[in-house]
Amino acid sequence: MTPPALQRFETKLGKKFVVTMEVNPPKGTDLSEIVTAVERVRPLVDAINVTDGSGAMMRACSLAVAKVVLDAGVDPILQMTCRDRNRLALQADLLGAAILGIQNVLLLTGDDPKAGDHPDAKPVFDINSAALMQVTRGLTQGVDMAGKTLSGVPHFCIGAAADPGAKDLEVETQKFKAKIDGGAAFFQTQAVFDAEPLRRFMERVRPLGKPVLAGILLVKSAKMARYMNEHVWGIHVPEPLIARFEQAQDKRAECVAATAELIRAVRDVADGIHLYALGWEDLIPDILKEADVVRA
Repeated sequence: MTPPALQRFETKLGKKFVVTMEVNPPKGTDLSEIVTAVERVRPLVDAINVTDGSGAMMRACSLAVAKVVLDAGVDPILQMTCRDRNRLALQADLLGAAILGIQNVLLLTGDDPKAGDHPDAKPVFDINSAALMQVTRGLTQGVDMAGKTLSGVPHFCIGAAADPGAKDLEVETQKFKAKIDGGAAFFQTQAVFDAEPLRRFMERVRPLGKPVLAGILLVKSAKMARYMNEHVWGIHVPEPLIARFEQAQDKRAECVAATAELIRAVRDVADGIHLYALGWEDLIPDILKEADVVRA
């Protein structure tokens, strides 16, 4: 059962500046770090995104961890990728999520297994993320991908990814429109480090009327930033920010200050933020306080 005091993330979209963060399921069964993180941020965030094999790393089932988040009193956003399941399994897991009371889903293609810790794993990619959105919308209308009628209809708030830093914003805008046509109700962006590219992107997509959460990645060090620039698709940490961390004596304090500054810069641009904490979830309360983000 969904905790009665839980306020649904979906009802807040477009009506307030929402705050979400993500957690990675453990590589094992120990959920102590997840539970601690949820308890720490429960009064501060509107939802917690549970990743699905991020980086193609084998981890515990995201659906199970999303249920733990829900039971702890925070609305989960269940990530679901097309990498590991065919259309039968994807639909089955979506229905399973609905049965467990999980309504928010972020539908993604998924990282290539060659990038992860099981590089010999065979990818599935039976359908892509755009098709999965259409399938998910079909389930909410009472039919499966084969057109068969469901016994009991789920409700989903469908999320999709967006890239404000794309080289061709016209193409990215067309993708944005196509995802809306597929049923996307909100968007979560790749990590942004400068408000201006986000502002230019939002000028294009704002008329389309869907809430956009700006992805905010917690930079931990100059070394980490340079590594991500070289090895992680879609990430480009600016050189001035890297230099700032090279000069910082207290990296954690610098992370709080730099992240809070960026949040303040995007507050009048995006409809909310999504925090990629990368293991520094304990800094989120300090970051939100410094950024003057107060939950209603």
